Amino acid sequence: MAAPGAEAALELLGRISRLEAPFEELRALRLAVQSLPPGALRECGPDFPLAGLFALMARGDSEQITLCVSILERFLQVMDPFYVIQNFGEELQKGLFHPDDSVKILTLSQVGRIVEDPAAVREILNTPELLRQVILCIAAEKIAVAKEAIASLSRVAETPEGLEALLAGNLLADLKNIMAKSDIIRYRLVTNISSVSANSLNYCVNSGLISELIGELTGNDVLVRATCIEMVTSLAHTHHGRQYLAQQGIIDKISNIIIGAESDPFSGFYLPGFVKFFGTLAVVDSPQQICERYPVFVEKVFSMAEGQDPTMFGVAVDTLGIVGSNVEGKLALQKMGLYPIRRHTRGWVNRFHGVLNRIGHQAKNAPTELRVRCLDAIASLLYLPLDQQTEDLLGMTESWFSHLASQTLELFRSISTQPFPDLHCGALRVFTAVANQPWAQQRMIASPGFVEYIVDRSVEPDKVSKEAKYELVKALAGAKTTAQIFGNQHYLRLREYLREGPYYVRAVATTAVEGAE
Repeated sequence: MAAPGAEAALELLGRISRLEAPFEELRALRLAVQSLPPGALRECGPDFPLAGLFALMARGDSEQITLCVSILERFLQVMDPFYVIQNFGEELQKGLFHPDDSVKILTLSQVGRIVEDPAAVREILNTPELLRQVILCIAAEKIAVAKEAIASLSRVAETPEGLEALLAGNLLADLKNIMAKSDIIRYRLVTNISSVSANSLNYCVNSGLISELIGELTGNDVLVRATCIEMVTSLAHTHHGRQYLAQQGIIDKISNIIIGAESDPFSGFYLPGFVKFFGTLAVVDSPQQICERYPVFVEKVFSMAEGQDPTMFGVAVDTLGIVGSNVEGKLALQKMGLYPIRRHTRGWVNRFHGVLNRIGHQAKNAPTELRVRCLDAIASLLYLPLDQQTEDLLGMTESWFSHLASQTLELFRSISTQPFPDLHCGALRVFTAVANQPWAQQRMIASPGFVEYIVDRSVEPDKVSKEAKYELVKALAGAKTTAQIFGNQHYLRLREYLREGPYYVRAVATTAVEGAE
């Protein structure tokens, strides 16, 4: 039996279809369906009389259209996708022609649901005109419409039949015509489809879409190149994508472009994206292999970190934090930074140590947004999991910590006491990163008042800060060496803090005096 609220909504729905301008009824119906849980509506379906709503949406003014979209969205979401395409396929197709973008978005969201259903997607593939209209929507001026269309087509491409329909049939010409109107649309759609599987990548290669993308990556238009490298980086997140890029020599071409960027006055437009590309490769593949095979990448990151351009410095810092997020990456950075003091001498210096000093300087003096990025990179570089803490690695992270500043611990202490949540929490994340390393604990206990600061709840003004402090306490309390280095008294205070949780507030007793005002 339907809930009373659902029955009232259905009664309104039936009445609306018989009226010409039912504004009051539409408003009442929107309130009714929005107050009902989806389950209550689902129990009454799926045979809802929605034809009247679709008709009103097709011919009404903006307020009427908005009301109809809100109501239809609630009803359609509780209906089986196969039922929707079978009973409202024609209405969906008309919705893609509608001049109002909210109607297009509603329709495209339903198409997205339908193509995710194994049974319903065949109905879409058997309606090429509907697919053609979805393709036309990727060139819409409103970005929300284009994104919904791209998402729907990407889901269509997840099935072999969908790939065949889009990239090997009559729709390919429509797809190419629309993609020619916008670089961003073209690249986003191609990379979304190519990233699904090796099979989908092969379809994109055979259709000629990938060759166009790669051709523009190495072309002379620096703005197109900057957009293109973002999409190629997305492709590099997949194993089959990286294989293709390597087999076609595209990674080598990108490396050569970085080399040639020295003499290109416009390299600032695309160089950050090329550096991020190699940073992505290093993370998803092997940091050591990428750094050794493409030393120009590490060289460029170091030179960007040493330079004065704040944009380039920020990209370099982010990249170093990503590459150095695991042990293999840390070792690669340490190794690639070495170079001889003078030729024919046995002395070596580490360039990376100078880069670290510059990062520490910027963490103290740069604008806030860049300081936070520096702190996050430092935390990533210094973190060592317990099971990977060898004597050599601990010695390396301690050395890196020392090269950040002349008094590194005090630097981060001063940042952690500043009244800016982003900086405050960033400094706490650095302490948390090193909290399980014995050398860091020895520095903490040697710094007057540091342990008292850690367990002082009054200095954390907001929820995010309390949670950041709690993570630091948890890391210290969980480390094997804390009790020995900090001493039992301090260790027990940390355990008590941990047990009480991040939001604990100590009760303060007060005494009421009779007759006092």
